[in-house]
Amino acid sequence: MKNRIVKRIISVTAASVLLGSLLAGCAVPGAAPAAQAEAASEPTSEESSAASGGKITVAASPTPHAEILEQAKKLLADQGYELEIIEFEDYVQPNLVVDSGEIDANYFQHIPYLNEFNEENGTHLVNAGGIHYEPFGIYPGTKKDLSELAEGDVIAVPNDTTNEARALLLLEANDIIKLKDGAGLTATVNEIEENPLNIEIEELEAAQVSRVVGEVSFVVLNGNYALEAGFSVGKDAVAYEKSDSEAAKTYVNVIAVKEGREQEEGIQALVNVLKSDEIKTYIEETYDGAVIPFEE
Repeated sequence: MKNRIVKRIISVTAASVLLGSLLAGCAVPGAAPAAQAEAASEPTSEESSAASGGKITVAASPTPHAEILEQAKKLLADQGYELEIIEFEDYVQPNLVVDSGEIDANYFQHIPYLNEFNEENGTHLVNAGGIHYEPFGIYPGTKKDLSELAEGDVIAVPNDTTNEARALLLLEANDIIKLKDGAGLTATVNEIEENPLNIEIEELEAAQVSRVVGEVSFVVLNGNYALEAGFSVGKDAVAYEKSDSEAAKTYVNVIAVKEGREQEEGIQALVNVLKSDEIKTYIEETYDGAVIPFEE
């Protein structure tokens, strides 16, 4: 039975409202309560066959996370688990639905963002396993080489704290700006100490950055949004984080679950499949270096 993939698109305004509201929320391992109720009320032969392991629901960004999860479906089915993938295009709702228990796990974020989200929103999400790393890159907009940068040019970056810091650190590594000492993983534009060309840093919601490539000199993109925009790290990025860098360890993309669920059999089965040789091979053959399997 092919599961219907639901796409939820949350605007920046809506995301802000959700964040504000959050600040003023099993009998079968890996199964959400709503999924259990549905399975109990409308049993089918396929649902019954999956009941030996249960249903696992995962919220994911469309690319590459949902695509990787699609490859995991059969491997999990062989172990008796039914995997349902629910796609989201924002970085807020996937955490809210996991913290509320509506969905079992999510797969879209790295650990610094996860920690920041918990701290700012009072959620209790934890890392159940690191799966892959996506090199952050600087991609062409109206200009094709960093040597073309001129006074007052604009570079677009993600505006969430950890990803903005990561973008600024990459710009610093390429001698475009210099940050204050100790700015680190929480750096913002306020920590820019030197900006010789008076580059304007345009801060946008992460999903919007790739949409302004025709309006700014360069864009700094998360790996998944670079893929969605049709960029190849190896062919298109004018600069990117190296696979042996500290960023590879810091920004590993993880399976996140509500605290206390990380050792559930269904969650562990999901993590183990995503770390399997079959999935590693798929990642390496599919993403042209834009997604790299994480090695502990």
